[in-house]
Amino acid sequence: MKKEQIILGVDPGTNIMGFGIISIENKKASFIDMGCIVLNKIEDHSLKLKKIFDDTIALINRYHPDFLAIEAPFFGKNVQSMLKLGRAQGVVIAAALSREIPIHEYSPRKIKQSVTGKGSASKEQVASMLERLLNLTEMPAHFDATDALAVAMCHFMQNSTTTASKDAKTGYSSWASFIKNNEHRIK
Repeated sequence: MKKEQIILGVDPGTNIMGFGIISIENKKASFIDMGCIVLNKIEDHSLKLKKIFDDTIALINRYHPDFLAIEAPFFGKNVQSMLKLGRAQGVVIAAALSREIPIHEYSPRKIKQSVTGKGSASKEQVASMLERLLNLTEMPAHFDATDALAVAMCHFMQNSTTTASKDAKTGYSSWASFIKNNEHRIK
């Protein structure tokens, strides 16, 4: 069994798509990379989808993730925007499935809840918590990158919480519980 696991988190979009990559070893998350794929200069929607697919495959080839965590669709008022976003999500999922990488979807609320302990947290609050949790020294220009990193962390936290709650050594049932009892460790 592989000792280290890599999680690729994606915040899909048709103008800017964020990605975040973390490594999990000994039940500890470490930052690997994050960034954005900028698509707003590509006018043809089908060409945007091709770039999303190609760039997702490139990320997979470079980092060899064990899991893909992606933000699930959410309901908005603009049907055309939702349709385009759904296509972008589908292309990312298809790229991962073509490489037999397991897919996990999380709602925006679940992602924020996992990272900050508050489902209604702002993008700034999510980025600030990630900065502390992963000891980030530089923050990206776009929140799409930190949003994607949050998706990856959400997958880690959702899957380690079950283990942690069974582990008598930790005594914590969630990240929120850990943070509450360890505020002195957070800058």
